[in-house]
Amino acid sequence: MNNWPEKLQEIVKEVDQQIAPQLAKIDDNVLYNQNKVLEAFKDQQVSESDLLGTYGYGSDDSGREKLERIYAEIFHTEDALVRSQFVSGTHTLAAALAGNLFPSEELTYLTGMPYDTMQQVIGIAGDKRGSLLSYGVKFSYVPLKDGDIDYDAARNLLTEHQPKVVAIQRSRGYDPRQSFTIAKIRPMIAMIKEVSPKSIIFIDNCYGEFSEKHEATEYGADIMAGSLIKNAGGGIAKVGGYVVGKHELIENTAARLTAAGIGRTEGASLNNNMDYYEGLFISPNVTGSAIKGMIYSSALLEKMGVEVSPHWNEERTDLIQTVIFHDKDKMIKFARLLQANSPVNSFVEPVPSHDSGYEDKVVMADGTFVEGSTVEFSGDGPIRPPYAIYMQGGLTFAHVKIAITNVVNEMFFKDKN
Repeated sequence: MNNWPEKLQEIVKEVDQQIAPQLAKIDDNVLYNQNKVLEAFKDQQVSESDLLGTYGYGSDDSGREKLERIYAEIFHTEDALVRSQFVSGTHTLAAALAGNLFPSEELTYLTGMPYDTMQQVIGIAGDKRGSLLSYGVKFSYVPLKDGDIDYDAARNLLTEHQPKVVAIQRSRGYDPRQSFTIAKIRPMIAMIKEVSPKSIIFIDNCYGEFSEKHEATEYGADIMAGSLIKNAGGGIAKVGGYVVGKHELIENTAARLTAAGIGRTEGASLNNNMDYYEGLFISPNVTGSAIKGMIYSSALLEKMGVEVSPHWNEERTDLIQTVIFHDKDKMIKFARLLQANSPVNSFVEPVPSHDSGYEDKVVMADGTFVEGSTVEFSGDGPIRPPYAIYMQGGLTFAHVKIAITNVVNEMFFKDKN
């Protein structure tokens, strides 16, 4: 851009050439996933009337029911629950877990300690009110070993405990570890089935939808959940979540979401069906654009000497790019510059503060059209070592490229102009 110094423009050109092969891979993923979604829409014979919503109880909502069949087809599962009554990704996960766990039964996280908001759902952080532990559910986890699964420890724990549910968290959360690709999740699923065959395998799929060609449910996961204001909503959905998996597990989730005797039969879609259908349809492309933006960001920031994870040429399985500063002030400055390059509330200055579901203060740059939408370009992080911002999203690659280059200009070139 004209306001970038010549040296920075040269670096941008270098980065563009450097990452071109990676972006081509993303284009291939987008094409594959777009075809998968299109085929599901055609198979289920989506019509204009399906885009209309319902009110009140929402009984006999044919558009909502057809959308759930589309989700089940795309994710290769028996059933699906796609509802606006899920208020967030955390709520969606909580309902799926609570619907399938009972007092004295055990939940085991295979992928280390879960992220902050899920710790409160479980009851190992916060006031424990309404948590799984408060209802008598047991909890255990397998600590990671050098950022990866400790298979020996996992086998020992699963053999001894035989937990009701074994959870796999695909994304890193607020952890600088690598997110787990489908190639890494497949052997996890195989090991669980071998060692604890009666366990329900649960996938926290937040940020993961359409980032690869295949999903964990294609390789034996029993139930999987995510948010509609992340990948699957395509930046259009304004609220909601989805759960896909075995029919019985979905029915249990629905009973927890609403009430016994009601389950999935009620829940008005209001004006959301149009957003959900269109958002899902464009989701492969939006997800691909966001991943391209994170690849570009990783490469550019690394040239500036900033510690990043993953690196620009590493395999990606979600929208998250970790930027590690080891310095609180630099972390906060970065968040403020991200906010300043947002389409909404660019004039607002993020201030570290306590937010619901988090133990530490969090700084959030979220100048997004939908509050909390992390398929839109945003970044946040807890104020604790290693003082990292977890960037994610981007409705268009062009926006992310402009925004992150402006940030780099402010942080590394402004004083030299």
